Amino acid sequence: MGVQEAHVQKPFPTDGMELTHILVISDLERSVAFYRDVLGAELVREYGGSSAVFSFAGAWLLLVTGGGPTEDKPTVTFEVPADLDQVSHAMTIRVPDGMAAYETLRERGAGFLTPPVISEWEVRGFFRDPDGHLIEISEFRGGA
Repeated sequence: MGVQEAHVQKPFPTDGMELTHILVISDLERSVAFYRDVLGAELVREYGGSSAVFSFAGAWLLLVTGGGPTEDKPTVTFEVPADLDQVSHAMTIRVPDGMAAYETLRERGAGFLTPPVISEWEVRGFFRDPDGHLIEISEFRGGA
C-alpha cells in the first residue's frame, strides 16, 4: 500500500472568501446597462464580450452569456430563464424605505410586477431584469 497523505481539515468558510451570484443573460450590453443604470451596481470589469462583474450592496454579481458544457461542467448548459412564472433563484434587496426604493427604481426603468405590497411586517415589490431574473425589494417593518 502506498503512503496516504494526511488531510488537515481547513475551516470553511474562511477569511478571504466572497460569494458571487452568477446570472445567465442573453445580451451583455443591455444587462450591463440595467445593473449599472437601474440598480446602481458598480461595474468592476468585463471579460471578452461575454461576461461582466458587478459589486452591489456587499455582494458580487457575475453576468454571463449562455453557453454549453465545458471541461469543468461537462453536462451543464447555462441559459436564461425559460419560463418567467417558474423561479428557482431570486434576489432580495433589503431596503430601509420600500416605497422610496420603488419610486427610484421605477423612475430608472424597473418594471415592477405590481406596486409594492404593504403589510404589518414589510413592504415588498418584485421586478425583473432584462432576461427575467426576479428581484425583490423588501423593507422590514417589524410587526407581529
